[in-house]
Amino acid sequence: MEIVPLSQISPDQVIIWSWGFITINATILYTWLVMAILVVGSWFVTRNLSSEINVSRWQHFLEVIVSIIRGEINEMTKKGADAFIPLVGTLFLFICLSNILVIVPGFVAPTSSMTTTAALATCVFIAVPFYGITRTGVFHYIKEYFQPNFIFFPFHVMGELSRTLALTVRLFGNIMSHEKVVGILLAVTPFLFPVVMQVLGLLIGIIQAYIFAILSMVYIASALSTEDETHLEVKKESAGT
Repeated sequence: MEIVPLSQISPDQVIIWSWGFITINATILYTWLVMAILVVGSWFVTRNLSSEINVSRWQHFLEVIVSIIRGEINEMTKKGADAFIPLVGTLFLFICLSNILVIVPGFVAPTSSMTTTAALATCVFIAVPFYGITRTGVFHYIKEYFQPNFIFFPFHVMGELSRTLALTVRLFGNIMSHEKVVGILLAVTPFLFPVVMQVLGLLIGIIQAYIFAILSMVYIASALSTEDETHLEVKKESAGT
């Protein structure tokens, strides 16, 4: 039986292990692999953190990444980035590492599966109301969905859902299409050109991780700014009475 190259199909379709109703496909396996690398790498880098001037190159590298992420978040929120770094930083590192590891033979990025990108987008979908409710409370957050009047409630809901769908499709489409293009070039062209495309794909993968993280933070910052404006109006009304 002819074996279909893994890079030519969705990793969801490749069953690694199955027992009863429990199934582990390539998407789950590669996702676990990326998570394991991130966990072990984080432990390795942070096990001997130092506040001295001379630190290890790994700690310096980690500090540079955290500083860049914190700076980008501060540019959008103006309210401090520490509350958002765990989510946004994790999304960026997971997507970036998933896309970089495609240089390893046999590895297929979990982000080339729509189930993975949908799960990541769902995290953002949940994070937006979470941060909004944390900032202003449940009542004021829900009230914003009925502004300027109750007729606009369905449109606010559709806006939230459409943003989640956009995040899902954008990341999936870019990563999946790149893998398909490289697979086709490997079949019809000499070796050198696909290698160049693979290097370009690594750059695109990093950019896509950056775009996903930035868009996630934009959606969160937009919700927070709206909630802050509503909260300020409530305070003014209370002061006036």
